[in-house]
Amino acid sequence: MKNMNKVAIVIGALVLSMSISISAQVKRPYHNGSAWQISFIQIKPGMDAAYLNYLANDWKREREALKKDGQIVSYKVIQTEGHSGTDFNLLLMTEYRDLATMEANQSKADALAQQVIGTDEKQMQGYRERLAIREVLGTRLAREIVLEPK
Repeated sequence: MKNMNKVAIVIGALVLSMSISISAQVKRPYHNGSAWQISFIQIKPGMDAAYLNYLANDWKREREALKKDGQIVSYKVIQTEGHSGTDFNLLLMTEYRDLATMEANQSKADALAQQVIGTDEKQMQGYRERLAIREVLGTRLAREIVLEPK
């Protein structure tokens, strides 16, 4: 009887260890991709050209410097229709390799902005000036999910 209990315990342990190794081998049909910082912008009526001019100059110049420095992967500007007077009509998207890279490079990004755009005071003045032509409705961090075939 004692030997039967030992055998049962050994068999139970084997089954448990096999089930653990089988569950560890489960392959998910996706993996985490890049991280995106997305800003939802409402350009004020009649101010499209003024805001797009800012994006084509200072904003793009800063993004290109970040990209050249390896801090970001890409960036996009996507225009959309607003469905109400309080809806966004522009998305500003910046792609990072991952969230860890984005967070680790924050100080480097701040220093680069100082070089490309100017001092903190100059940057704050730019924020105040842009208030007249656009409103930032929100910013989100998102992670791309890359679907793989099963």
